[in-house]
Amino acid sequence: MGVTMDGTKQQRRGNTRQRIQDVALNLFAEQGYEKTSLREIAELLDVTKAALYYHFRTKEEIIVSLFEDLTKPIEELIAWGRTQPHTLETKHELVRRYSQALAGAEPLFRFMQENQATVRELRIGDAFKDRMRDLRDIFIDPDAPLVEQVRCISAMFTLHAGMFVMQDIEGDLEKRRDAVLEVALDLVTQAHEGARREG
Repeated sequence: MGVTMDGTKQQRRGNTRQRIQDVALNLFAEQGYEKTSLREIAELLDVTKAALYYHFRTKEEIIVSLFEDLTKPIEELIAWGRTQPHTLETKHELVRRYSQALAGAEPLFRFMQENQATVRELRIGDAFKDRMRDLRDIFIDPDAPLVEQVRCISAMFTLHAGMFVMQDIEGDLEKRRDAVLEVALDLVTQAHEGARREG
């Protein structure tokens, strides 16, 4: 009996951490990071402050853990990309996977955009810029003409713009995401072909 109870407790503990992250991120987005207290997060989750402390001691810990969890797919993508040849297929796969990683981390990126002072303070911004640089270095052929390098970087930012700029554009979310992905893939194809012509 004790074993099964303990087992479910373990499982729930994992879920609690995620629930805290989700609720906190929603509150941060709705009313701002500064105005949100740990007590409010605990109340909304219907847990004691002590239960919340078991997982996170501060709001900073919640945000940093969210950043680490949600950007893990981007780290994995960078690790994968570094082992691949500089082919068009690789670049297309990078764009597709990056698009999925961004979709999964969308609430966090929205938070980062709307709370830039906090992001600077917590050094999340620096870590994110490092990841963007790493990704850019995989995307770009260093010996490609500058115009084609810019096209490749623009493909990455097209995906970012798709997250923020296109929220107000009419239409189904999935269709918008597909349209953004198609444009990003086009840019990568043009860059690749342009580099081959010059080379």
